[in-house]
Amino acid sequence: MNFRIRAAACAAVLCAISVTVEAACQGVLYLTFDTGNMRHAELIAEILARHRAKATFFVANEKTYRGDHALDDSWASYWRARAAEGHAFGSHTWRHGGFRTDKQGQTAYRLMDGQTEMLDGPAICAEIRQSDTRFQALVGRPLDPLWRAPGGRTTPLTLKAATACGYRHVGWAAAGFLGDELPSETYPNDRLVERAVKTLKDGDIVMAHLGIWARKEPFAPMLDPLLDALRARGFCFEPLSAQTKALR
Repeated sequence: MNFRIRAAACAAVLCAISVTVEAACQGVLYLTFDTGNMRHAELIAEILARHRAKATFFVANEKTYRGDHALDDSWASYWRARAAEGHAFGSHTWRHGGFRTDKQGQTAYRLMDGQTEMLDGPAICAEIRQSDTRFQALVGRPLDPLWRAPGGRTTPLTLKAATACGYRHVGWAAAGFLGDELPSETYPNDRLVERAVKTLKDGDIVMAHLGIWARKEPFAPMLDPLLDALRARGFCFEPLSAQTKALR
């Protein structure tokens, strides 16, 4: 068999494999991960790779379990590897504060240290964009035009300001809340997995973290059996984009 015939045969096999995989996919889920303390970042990356699952990471400059911050130079290789794998990325704000209420053209923004700042539209945009600027410096590519408010909490002004500077907000489905930040004493891992497998449906956005400070029994290792069970239900996993129907 000459090279051209062999190449054509290989292409046909790959095409057949691709068609089989697509035929087996009976629904799409969008896995998303917020930075958190990054304790299980490497484990989650390994599980995603093992399952050939693409996800969307929402990044903030949060303090990590190592004592540094998620967008420090020390995390550059992690983010570069995820970008090379084809995942998507959005802003989770820079300081991971909480947007509270709008008043007289400004939004109250409560920081992690308990202090509150009042942000106008340009300041809201800067808070979202700073993670984008830093990520591009680390990785060599910008974030996708997506953002997620910490806790998913927005206000009319924050949404308007973010849209004006080019970022679309991403929440999650009710069934997509995996519960990895809930106390494990009352929400054990097996129950959370069972709930997710039973209730997730086509097009749902799923949310978890790369590490949580408070939960005693971490949920991250359960991502492995969870993805197995969801694959068995016929789900495939895709990264988000600004054009994803689930965002409409």
